[in-house]
Amino acid sequence: QVQLVESGGGSVQAGGSLRVSCVASRYTYIGNTMGWFRQAPGKEREGVGCITIGDYTYYASSVRGRFTISRDNAKNTVYLQMNYLQPEDTAMYYCAAGGSCDGSWNGYNYWGQGTQVTVSS
Repeated sequence: QVQLVESGGGSVQAGGSLRVSCVASRYTYIGNTMGWFRQAPGKEREGVGCITIGDYTYYASSVRGRFTISRDNAKNTVYLQMNYLQPEDTAMYYCAAGGSCDGSWNGYNYWGQGTQVTVSS
């Protein structure tokens, strides 16, 4: 069964931190690269970062140095730690599985429902 469930979103002031989580079904998690995407109102969805099964990570330039992705294989969970958040980081954040981790953001076939992150100035 394919399942991805995000949690941990919320509201924070600029400069603050949040950690969002994505719990995947074992079928979805095992052997797959996991990615985080976001979509702000009126904007296209964009890739934020990804992590391979070998723990290689790639980040969009807009978040590099502020965001960190990690995965806990025992819990089928991937995390997105977001530090120094800015109002432009406000978006719905989605977890996805099965795609590439090279900046092309292609091939993600499995998606969660998203969790909202709002950053106020």
